[in-house]
Amino acid sequence: MIEVHNLTKRYRGGTAVDDLTFTVEPGRVTGFLGPNGAGKSTTIRMILGLDRPTAGTALIGGKPYSALHRPLTAVGALLEASALHPTRTAREHLRWLARSNGLGERRIAEVLEETGMSAAASKRAHTLSLGMKQRLGVAAALLGDPEVLILDEPVNGLDPEGVIWIRNLAKRLAGEGRTVLVSSHLMSEMALTAAHLVVIGRGRLLADLPTEEFVSANDGSNLEEAFMRLTGASVEFRSGGPR
Repeated sequence: MIEVHNLTKRYRGGTAVDDLTFTVEPGRVTGFLGPNGAGKSTTIRMILGLDRPTAGTALIGGKPYSALHRPLTAVGALLEASALHPTRTAREHLRWLARSNGLGERRIAEVLEETGMSAAASKRAHTLSLGMKQRLGVAAALLGDPEVLILDEPVNGLDPEGVIWIRNLAKRLAGEGRTVLVSSHLMSEMALTAAHLVVIGRGRLLADLPTEEFVSANDGSNLEEAFMRLTGASVEFRSGGPR
């Protein structure tokens, strides 16, 4: 599971994450929600050891990410799908990741097939559409067959068929007993995908509830309405609109 304890991240300009505590349990899809600027991406980056917390801890299977042996086999993550070497092919991208964790060619072929990328395996990254880059990012997250999956805005750039595919994939992985955390701005999709929600605003925990309980607790007729009722005061407005 993922355990976040009193996690805090301060910058010179303010506090991005403020004494945040929650647990993501296996066997269900947990949606990670919050307005723009709420601290979701910073939290995910601290869970994955990409940012160092000012205070608190983030653990995966009881260990910080930096202490995981062959981390791709423990946790798979989709963050910025477009962050690819432009001249590498899809297969070369996965091969580079696989070698760093002692994984073989067979597993590369399996995840290419599972994500619908087999036919595009020889295409260079700069020629891939955004949707194909998203699928390649998911393939990379699945590469080590991990028990924990963290997917940040996984349906960006996907067509309706791809959106349904991601939804079913997340549910299937959770049904296998894995820990699945999905961050998204699409309330309609989270309502169909997530069994449990962790909602933050201005870096603080606002809710940690099963999805149905969250909707009823916030007097909403649907998830989007309940989310807006809870988080309206947490939206940060700056010049040009909300961040």
